[in-house]
Amino acid sequence: MAPRSAADTEDVQIRRATRADLLAISRLEKRVFDQPWTYSAFEGFVGEPAFLLAERDDELLGYVVADWMPNAGGGLGHIKDLAVAPEARRNGLGRLLLRHAVSRLIVEGVASIKLEVRASNTAAKRLYTDEGFETVRRIPRYYSDGETALVLVSVRE
Repeated sequence: MAPRSAADTEDVQIRRATRADLLAISRLEKRVFDQPWTYSAFEGFVGEPAFLLAERDDELLGYVVADWMPNAGGGLGHIKDLAVAPEARRNGLGRLLLRHAVSRLIVEGVASIKLEVRASNTAAKRLYTDEGFETVRRIPRYYSDGETALVLVSVRE
């Protein structure tokens, strides 16, 4: 039997992030993004039901940050950040994290979920559209480097 690669998701555990996870999450954020969130930005989401991480043998492989707010006719969910370690990509881990976050948001009663994605991020756009998100608008110069964001929404009924 071949050794298991870091990208296999079969034995990956998905769980809620805790304050003790924030340093590892912040480090991964800095590895993955050119304009990373600060450590303190993550602190505000500890306790949210859809702030989840993926790990294997206590090694952080990825995370998703999502929250929701009550709204007339059902809550509004927001996927704020999703990251997968470079060595764990292209094997469904991002999809697994996204699906778990969406499930948690649905349990909270959301009727729709939105997210923003860089217009140039082809892989992320493909993932989100495959998972039922549709582009509803463009926001020019949304990111601090001037790149356009696409706002995607998925309605859950």
